[in-house]
Amino acid sequence: MPLPDDDALTKRMKKLRLREEDLQEDFIRGSGPGGQKVNKTSSTVVLRHIPSGVEIRCQRERSQVMNRHWARVELCDRFETILNDSKLAVQNEREKVRRQNRPRPRGLKQRILKEKKSRGQVKKNRGRIIED
Repeated sequence: MPLPDDDALTKRMKKLRLREEDLQEDFIRGSGPGGQKVNKTSSTVVLRHIPSGVEIRCQRERSQVMNRHWARVELCDRFETILNDSKLAVQNEREKVRRQNRPRPRGLKQRILKEKKSRGQVKKNRGRIIED
C-alpha cells in the first residue's frame, strides 16, 4: 500500500503546531493475528507527544513505515478532537451565561407573580384568628 500524501500530513501537523522534535517514537512487537511475523518484528509504533503526554499506538499495517504514518495521522485526529472539544466547551459556557442573563418572557413573569400572590394569600390566612 503506497504512502498517502505526506505533504498533506505535514501541513496538518504544522497547522496543529505539532513538531517532529516534540514526538518520541518507539517500536515494539505487535500482538494479535499475524502469527510468527508479528511475534518476530517490531512494527508497532508507539508515538508520544512529550509536551502534552498524548500517546498513540498503531499496529494497523504490517509495515513499520506505514504504521509511523498512520500513528501521526491518529495523533493529528486526537489533537483536532481535543481542540474542538475545548472550543465547544467555551462556546457552551458563553451560551449558558447568555441564557441565564436574558430577561424572562412576559407571560412567565405574570405566572410567577400570580403564584406569588396566591401563595402570599395562603400564608396570610395562617395567622391568628382575632375574636371580637
